[in-house]
Amino acid sequence: MMKDSPFTDAKALLVTFSDVSVHRADQADSAWTKVPFPGGATSRTCDLKKLQTAQDILGTGELATGHYTQVRLTVSNAALYFDTASVGAACAPAIAAPAGRSAVVDVPSGEVKLNREFDITGATTTMLVDFDGDRSVRETGNNRYLMTPVIGVVSVQ
Repeated sequence: MMKDSPFTDAKALLVTFSDVSVHRADQADSAWTKVPFPGGATSRTCDLKKLQTAQDILGTGELATGHYTQVRLTVSNAALYFDTASVGAACAPAIAAPAGRSAVVDVPSGEVKLNREFDITGATTTMLVDFDGDRSVRETGNNRYLMTPVIGVVSVQ
């Protein structure tokens, strides 16, 4: 699940995730388990501005019992919209780009790694992460923006 502290100058911050994966402690470094997007979608776009007062599901699925060491989010696209908010759900397989001024947001590595250990014991486990838009997105000049994601794990239950 995700929630957000938004980038204050924008009406929408659309981020498209192409993968959510977790790493189990007893697996080799290259062995990641993919967490499916809801509804079997191949990607999930979230308007992080809408998650300011709400939460939404990023990925859901069954994981093997065990000790996990890391969550990896792969970002395929990110853009700011300054004039108009997006329409519809906070997260969906696709969200239409709002009208008006926009700017591409570069994500240097394309990945966000959350180094938070947690255990899966067979019961339902929910991890809530909080994306801090104000600390994560900065203008680099000439209508260019850079995202160095600041994401905290709020809870694992």
